[in-house]
Amino acid sequence: MSKRLDGTSMFTGINSGLTNAFTQLSNQYSDGITLENLNKALTNSNTLANSNINATFASYMTNNFKLIDSDTDGKISSTEIQDLMSQMATQGLTREQIIALAGSSGISTSLQETVLNHFDEIDQNKDGKVTNQEIQTYGVDSSIY
Repeated sequence: MSKRLDGTSMFTGINSGLTNAFTQLSNQYSDGITLENLNKALTNSNTLANSNINATFASYMTNNFKLIDSDTDGKISSTEIQDLMSQMATQGLTREQIIALAGSSGISTSLQETVLNHFDEIDQNKDGKVTNQEIQTYGVDSSIY
C-alpha cells in the first residue's frame, strides 16, 4: 500500500515562518524592513535572540530582497510578503526554496527529504517547482516515505 504525500504542512510552515519573521522585524524597525535593517538583525545575535526572529527566514528575505520588494521602494511591505506567499502557494517551491526554508518551518524531515529526493518525479509539469497539488498527487511507496 502506498501513501500519498501531503505538502500542506510544508507550505503552511513556510508561510508561518515568513509571516512571523516579517511581523517581528516590522515591530523592531519603525522605518520598515529595509535591506539595511535585515542585515542589522542578522548580524546582531542579541536582536535575533531577544526578538524571536527566525534567522533562516530573515536570511531568505535578505538574499531575495530585490525579488520580494516588487515596487522597488527599498522596503518589504506586508502586501509584498503576502504576494510572495501567494506565489509560492500557486506556483510552487523550487528545490532551493525547500532546502532554504522547509527545515526551519517545523515540518518533518522525512517529508522534506522525500520531496527533495523525488523532486523531479513530483514536478509533473517540469517547471522547476513543486506545488502542493503535485506533492499530493505523487504516490510514494510507504517503504520510502
